[in-house]
Amino acid sequence: MWRCTGLRWVSGGPAWTWWHPRHGDRRSPVRRGEALALAVEPHAVRQCAGVWRSGRWTPCPRAAELPPQARRDQCEQCAALDRSRSVAADTLLDDPRPFAVYLAWFGPGLGKVGITAAERGSARLLEQAAICFTFIGHGPLMAARRAEAVLGSALGIPDRVSSSAKRAARVALPPAAVREAELRTLHEAAAAVPDWQDTLTATGFRPVDHAAVFGVEPDPPRATAVVTGLASGSALTGTVAAVAGGDVYLRAAGQSGGVLLLDTRLVPGWPLTASAAGLPAPPVQAVPPATSPPEPLF
Repeated sequence: MWRCTGLRWVSGGPAWTWWHPRHGDRRSPVRRGEALALAVEPHAVRQCAGVWRSGRWTPCPRAAELPPQARRDQCEQCAALDRSRSVAADTLLDDPRPFAVYLAWFGPGLGKVGITAAERGSARLLEQAAICFTFIGHGPLMAARRAEAVLGSALGIPDRVSSSAKRAARVALPPAAVREAELRTLHEAAAAVPDWQDTLTATGFRPVDHAAVFGVEPDPPRATAVVTGLASGSALTGTVAAVAGGDVYLRAAGQSGGVLLLDTRLVPGWPLTASAAGLPAPPVQAVPPATSPPEPLF
């Protein structure tokens, strides 16, 4: 059977990825305005998604079972294997590829600095649901890591922004000109920090805005409930309103104006079908009232 291995941004667009023991990998695009049905048959079990290594998925050798509410798609053993040679976990220090340092903006007061393999282009920023970003330099891995640390400390910005903060910010984004101005201010402040450019090639300010790509502008979807986990014998159906990073917003079937938010980290490992007839919806939780947006960075 085909098991979902997650949502990935491929060629600038989101797509489900799948794995089958005989047929290998495949992808299916997720398009705004189209229907989406994720059905889990009764008695189905969610399994560890295995390890993504050398451009392909390797299935979990134990077929370990995962709880429906888990937002990590791996068992402990596969997660440990993943971390054993990982740029993100700082256990792969000899990666010869060039890396890019970027500044990302998720909302007022929500900036971050990070690195990505230069060959990936903007894919990492799409995965992180960055509303806008700019590269600031590129070079060897360790030089990029050092620049990330220096800039984070000097500018007082993190290398991570929580999912909840990103979701709250994208509901009421300022105009594109304001977003670009805040990002430019952050870029100028970074460029003024000494030393980090010694071993990197600096990059000028070239902003990229993803709001329209995600579908959160000009009318951002406001989630009325969030899916807390898929379940055996349930089906999630609706029309795709927006996709920001790993968050899918669905205008739910049978609900008057209701929008469900699906964190797609809950999906990998399930054997899914599109036949949802007669199956109840998965458990959801109402979204609490919105809070005031954070203060600007500068």
